[in-house]
Amino acid sequence: MTTRAVLFDLDGTLLHTVPDLAAAVNAMLRDLGRPALSESQVGIYIGKGAENLVHRSLTGSMTERASAEEYEHAMRIWQQHYTTINGQNAVLYPGVVEGLDALRQAGVPMAVVTNKPERFTQPLLQRTGLASYFSVVVGGDTCPEKKPSPMPVLHACKQLDVQPESALMIGDSHNDAEAAHAAGAPCWLLPYGYNEGMPVQSTPCQAYIQTIAQAADRLLGGRVQA
Repeated sequence: MTTRAVLFDLDGTLLHTVPDLAAAVNAMLRDLGRPALSESQVGIYIGKGAENLVHRSLTGSMTERASAEEYEHAMRIWQQHYTTINGQNAVLYPGVVEGLDALRQAGVPMAVVTNKPERFTQPLLQRTGLASYFSVVVGGDTCPEKKPSPMPVLHACKQLDVQPESALMIGDSHNDAEAAHAAGAPCWLLPYGYNEGMPVQSTPCQAYIQTIAQAADRLLGGRVQA
């Protein structure tokens, strides 16, 4: 495989963000007079964007939807809380900085392709020191459709001026793999992120890796210590 660019998911791939997301969800639920959820449960609810997180947190179901009125009210509350909380407790996963440094030094163009809305993505990248690594950032509202649609991956490739087959997607969930494969791009998956309660090994992909540093090591021929 000839790789000319690398696309990264954000939550569960570069950053552990469940503490922030759970804090905002529980602040929302508190304001609505509802009981709090555990961080582990919120972690299962993450996937396919903030809209699904709010619906799932309201209904306690991966598939059931809240009423439009209830959802819209809750989403406004969640956004208010998450705007303040976003990035306060997020932490980089081991090997992220080492891997990104190696890829940048090698001149590999990089992009973030996330389902997190742009209004939260850019501040989070800035607050965690990651913004300078990426020449392209595709948020969950950048395109008309989110992952697992291929549209965000194709948009990132167009912005980077690479063909999808030459762009490697690195993520942590079936949404990343499905989006990449539908776009014609290969995908590597990490085991430590958020995959809606399913083991990542149940998702077909080109490789399973342990860290971003290990991914850079493989891509660059062993020049990075994983």
